[in-house]
Amino acid sequence: MTDSGAGGSGDKKDTEPLEPPSPRAPSDGPAPGAAESPTREFPAFEQHSPPGVATPGPPGGAPAAAAGDIDGVRYDDSPAGGLLSGVRAPAVPDVPSPISARYLFPTEKYRGEWRRHWVHLMPWYIIGTLSTFIMGLASGMLTKWDNENRDTALSVTVIVWLLILGFVGWKILDWYMDRFILTNKRIMLIQGVITRSVAMMPLGRVTDMKYSQTPMGRMLNYGEFIIESAGQDQALRNVPHLPNPNELYLQMCEEMYEPEAVDERMAEPEEDLIPEEEAVPAKSDGT
Repeated sequence: MTDSGAGGSGDKKDTEPLEPPSPRAPSDGPAPGAAESPTREFPAFEQHSPPGVATPGPPGGAPAAAAGDIDGVRYDDSPAGGLLSGVRAPAVPDVPSPISARYLFPTEKYRGEWRRHWVHLMPWYIIGTLSTFIMGLASGMLTKWDNENRDTALSVTVIVWLLILGFVGWKILDWYMDRFILTNKRIMLIQGVITRSVAMMPLGRVTDMKYSQTPMGRMLNYGEFIIESAGQDQALRNVPHLPNPNELYLQMCEEMYEPEAVDERMAEPEEDLIPEEEAVPAKSDGT
């Protein structure tokens, strides 16, 4: 066999084109008898078109996708689907109660109101329980007392016990009427049933604010707020036994330092992202 030079002539040698190497080595394939891998590679784009029609190319040269990469992925572009399916937007705060609504002026934006924690009534619960126990013990002893004044003493014991229970009930009613109110302009503390006291402090005058929690307060989720202002005489400084102190503290700080963000969030309409039942079309009379 004679090789031909660069410009000379020689015998032509027929050669066959070489096949391109396989993209996967034989050793990478599944073992004989093994189950097929759940991840299968698909060609980037393959579409057969009739003769005379151009075959569109792959959109943007997208790479091959793996079945395992998209397994279990669902996409829903309807308003009720997507990643927020079943999630509700933050709700608009409730309207003020009749107790606090009378102290708000029309241009004021209501943010919320809170009662004191139930631990505020704990001393009165203890007094009511002890008085009941003592009255029962005293009544039992008086019934065994053989004296002409026994009925009088028993009546006095019952009357004293009823007075104590009435006073405890008054304290419970006073606790129910108390309100700590937050608006976009001020904070208020309303106290009293017959004699009403309304303490107020503008948010713009608050210079320092903190809350403290005892070990019992951390377990029962209540705390005492201490609010400082620029004035000397402060009508609203110490507010004990407020529930959820951390959430209330963050809400008050946001109202003081980011009021625009609060207004923007409150202005967003409530979105119901829970899918609604599709209306069934009514059948026509002819069918």
